Amino acid sequence: MNTRHALVAAALAGLCATTVANAAEHDAPAAGNKEKCYGVAKAGQNDCASSDGAHSCAGQAATDNLPTEWAYVAKGTCEQAGGTLKPVKAGKKAAAAR
Repeated sequence: MNTRHALVAAALAGLCATTVANAAEHDAPAAGNKEKCYGVAKAGQNDCASSDGAHSCAGQAATDNLPTEWAYVAKGTCEQAGGTLKPVKAGKKAAAAR
């Protein structure tokens, strides 16, 4: 490997490390500023796995406002948005809220 290849590899490694760090910072809520709110996520806009085990990934909510789907919201605003802080667990029927 010549010097040019080494410099390009180092630049790419630095770019990848910065991208990963920024993605992790974006995905994780700021400590104390956000909370999980169940029943307010729009279809395809949930933040992570459903509480009933229907799926394990973000963006897979089938319909709006399912009580098993959650999204991060500003702390103290969940109930105002029509959601709840308590998840619906497996074995309970997941129906659209209101």
